[in-house]
Amino acid sequence: MAQQGNRVKPNPKAPRQVLPVLAPEIRAHSADEVALGFTAEQAKLEALRCIQCAKPACVDACPLHIDIKRFILSMVEGGFDAALEAISEQNPFPGVCGRVCQHELFCEDACLVGKKWDPVAIGSLERFCADHARLRTEEAPPSPPRKPTGPKVALVGSGPASMIAAYDLVRKNYRVTIFEALHKLGGVLAYGIPNFRLPRNILHDEIARLQNMGVEFVTDFIVGRTATIDGLFEEGYQAIFIGTGAGLPYMMKIPGENLIGVYTANEFLTRINLMEAYKFPEADTPVRVGARTVVIGGGNSAMDAARWAKRFGSETTILFRRGRAELRARLEEIEHAEEEGVHFEFLGAPVRLLGDENGFVVEMEIIRMELGPPDSSGRPAPVPIPGSEYRIPVDTVVAAIGQGPNPTLQRATPQLVTRNGKIAVNGGGATSLPMVFAGGDVVRGGSTVILAMKDGREAAAAIDRALSQEQQ
Repeated sequence: MAQQGNRVKPNPKAPRQVLPVLAPEIRAHSADEVALGFTAEQAKLEALRCIQCAKPACVDACPLHIDIKRFILSMVEGGFDAALEAISEQNPFPGVCGRVCQHELFCEDACLVGKKWDPVAIGSLERFCADHARLRTEEAPPSPPRKPTGPKVALVGSGPASMIAAYDLVRKNYRVTIFEALHKLGGVLAYGIPNFRLPRNILHDEIARLQNMGVEFVTDFIVGRTATIDGLFEEGYQAIFIGTGAGLPYMMKIPGENLIGVYTANEFLTRINLMEAYKFPEADTPVRVGARTVVIGGGNSAMDAARWAKRFGSETTILFRRGRAELRARLEEIEHAEEEGVHFEFLGAPVRLLGDENGFVVEMEIIRMELGPPDSSGRPAPVPIPGSEYRIPVDTVVAAIGQGPNPTLQRATPQLVTRNGKIAVNGGGATSLPMVFAGGDVVRGGSTVILAMKDGREAAAAIDRALSQEQQ
């Protein structure tokens, strides 16, 4: 490592470090994490690729505005703990975000090194800092939880938007309670993302950090049924944040959709990820996966479902109505799916499913597509080719074609203004109801973890401003 005075000289021309991964022949039959993380030597070499820009565009591009320049410089100088402290000023979940944030769309896309060479692997460096600290502290006894004394704030849903809002509010002494409808915490991080992408101990540890800071969690509590928004206010909560996500799956609306063996990605992934159906045959809520599985869709949920199906021993195909270039999943997930033996069938869409005399799906009819002019998504629109239908045998079908907000809370609160099922908000996540805020997928529709966190942070700041004014 060359020196410039007392500082290490950057080396942006060095090849980007390749993240070690579990061998495909092992991971295709395992729920273990696929991406293994940088070694300390790799982390140092990758950190050296950062040129320490005078005006780091990566910081502005990060929805949480992590001081990326400072945390990477700390790594270069050997201060992994200092690097984690710099990250944690803005992001309390580096282990989660280092794994599932789509860095390639944000900080890494803005990285100046990437204009000429490969961008610095910012996400993998963030993950390394979190994992390095965890390995050293996992034996340490937990500290007693703090007891905030400020105004009470209720957060609905325990996904990424609510969790970062809780982090920001509890640091300002608010008494924060998160209400979760399911029996486990984490929202989409728990039910939507597989263990092989986000190990549950990582998620649990970072949630435990909030608990130690004084955040209270209540599970099996459906706001809109167990209690209403008005009921929470009557219990003394002075502000409410709605971060209920987008857990209502879109349907294919084709004949045969109700046959046995046909799932939405939401159900399929929830039963495997949250209910641990992958622990067959002893799982309490097993999932029937046949010899031949077809997953419909091209996003991350489609990749997750297909990769789980492979782990159940099924010959798995992803059917996508556009071409490979139009896939919306992360490139890393597409590559991992292919390495694990998932097949891809492009320019095809299901038109009907056929079953046997017992109601089990046995066949899928598909129509070939061609690409036309761009549609509202900006991608070439798929156009059916008349007379091109063909059939394939299939035992399991998973529809991963998107999802929207669950309407339970909105129906129980008709005065809450919505648009197409999404909660309408103004600046800072303010809704049509006084002291009720919202953010994440319940506002955006299906989006990304990091943008949900951005919304949660903005709402927390708005809640703090509003309650501070009330106290004056």
